[in-house]
Amino acid sequence: MPEGKIKKTDPDKRYRRMMGASTLAGDSVRNAAGEDLGKIKELMVDIQTGRIGYAVLSFGGVWNMGNKLFAVPWNALMLDEDEKEFVLNVDKSQLENAPGFDKDNWPDMADQSWGRQISDYYGVTPYWEERTFRGGGGL
Repeated sequence: MPEGKIKKTDPDKRYRRMMGASTLAGDSVRNAAGEDLGKIKELMVDIQTGRIGYAVLSFGGVWNMGNKLFAVPWNALMLDEDEKEFVLNVDKSQLENAPGFDKDNWPDMADQSWGRQISDYYGVTPYWEERTFRGGGGL
């Protein structure tokens, strides 16, 4: 993520440039209104390019049961360094109505027509069409 995708206002905290993917799994996701949108369950890496294509977001359900999963384009997320969470600029109802899947029936995330639909839903450019490198090895 380029610096424009990272919110950091506390000058006393060290800016994290590289992070392990496992440290991001479980991070909270909120929208700009502060509503809880779930947690990052997994990061999906395009092995050919080394880019992170999607964050799999777990949302809904009770006690982590019945959660719906959503593939959110990596470039639709902003990292809030101060709060150690991600911000996704969508209303809670928009996420509830987003194309999702369950833990036993994942989509083919390498399918570019599927990826284009997901990117269009969140209003971002598909990661494979971006001119600027936004992901891959770190933040």
